[in-house]
Amino acid sequence: MKFKSVSAFLVFIAAASGGIASTAHAQQSFIDQWQSRVNRTQAEQPHWVTPLVTVTPRLEQEFRTDFTRQITPTHTDTWNYGNGKGLELIPARRIELIFNVPPYIQHNTSTGKDGFGDTTFLLKYRFYASNEEKNNAIITAFLGGSIPTGSYSNGSTDASVTPTLAGGKGFGQFDVQSTLGATLPVANTNKLGRPIAWNTTLQWRADPHWWPEVEFNSTFYKGGPNDGKTQNFVTPGIVARFRLHHRIGVTLGAGIQTATSQFHTYNHGLVFTGRMPF
Repeated sequence: MKFKSVSAFLVFIAAASGGIASTAHAQQSFIDQWQSRVNRTQAEQPHWVTPLVTVTPRLEQEFRTDFTRQITPTHTDTWNYGNGKGLELIPARRIELIFNVPPYIQHNTSTGKDGFGDTTFLLKYRFYASNEEKNNAIITAFLGGSIPTGSYSNGSTDASVTPTLAGGKGFGQFDVQSTLGATLPVANTNKLGRPIAWNTTLQWRADPHWWPEVEFNSTFYKGGPNDGKTQNFVTPGIVARFRLHHRIGVTLGAGIQTATSQFHTYNHGLVFTGRMPF
């Protein structure tokens, strides 16, 4: 592009700069509007911390990754990097969408093959919420799904959907959060079964940052190879939450799952979580 004079060149630069500024302002306005909506949405609900295992009925916006270690009754040591966690967004007042990254599973045995697990996602719809200044309670429905993208035998053979009902109630510095849901395969139901998961967390807000907790994680197997069996864990742990700048923060937690049922597919499972709310 040629310019007939210096003044023409300066006019062009000014116009281009104005266009860039307008575009940046429009993008910033979109981000501001999104974050304002998120602020209003989360202000309506209790401000508890998300447990280690139990999926919270609260709506969150964050990046999350977990790491778990499980020891089977045959002393096989398995690490799960990511544990099917990922990006959590609040695109509307009562809705949260979760897009999870397939976990990488490492077997510390010569017979197991390492590889990625299935891809999962989750939709939350919050029916009712009341923050600590009112009833300090919440009720939310989930609809989860999985796609069999796992390599080797590190995932399921078929896709599934998982409807879940979740709720929570606060009592001063204490709160209870609970979920009840069933995994429904879209095929091979006789082989995979329809396990029902019931998770309940008791939390104590020791101070603004530290939340000791104990979770009760139960699975009731309906159909499949473990039909009629029940698996229970007690999971003591602690979660710490710190704000860094405005909405940006960091949340860290750790716990151990101890089997309390005669039947269990693993025991002494370590759980580590890292999250960055934004």
